Amino acid sequence: MRALYAEHAGPLLAHVLRLVAGDRQRAEDVVQETLIRAWKNAENLDPAARSLRPWLVTVARRIVIDHHRSRQARPQEVDPAPLEAVAAEDEIDKALRLMTLADALDDLTPAHRAVLVETYFEGRTVSEAAERLGVPSGTVRSRVFYALRSMKLALEERGVTS
Repeated sequence: MRALYAEHAGPLLAHVLRLVAGDRQRAEDVVQETLIRAWKNAENLDPAARSLRPWLVTVARRIVIDHHRSRQARPQEVDPAPLEAVAAEDEIDKALRLMTLADALDDLTPAHRAVLVETYFEGRTVSEAAERLGVPSGTVRSRVFYALRSMKLALEERGVTS
């Protein structure tokens, strides 16, 4: 094995460097794997052959091809560390706030609930809400005022202070 390494490692490394686009670390890994395979298959190699270099070059080329195919077969792995640094909103708190808000809305009269839904949740203007609800604009303004007061009281009863 020492003689095989001494005779073929240098030229084999130069050949593999061309195959892996100059990536020395990969080339060294391929040469090492090639020589390990030669050692494992020593009984199958012909000692009378002029040189083992053609066999070594073929094995090295196949190793490079296999590595390339295995990288193509599965997606590239990414480091999850940057994703862990991104702050994620706590969905439980949001769900609890929405449940509390829905519960407080249920305490309002249907007329007050309707004006709040139209103006705050649907984003309509007072005149659009008035047209939609079939009441005068002044009535919508008045109902919004009293609905917000009632909503504030309903939320305070549930422990919401701000």
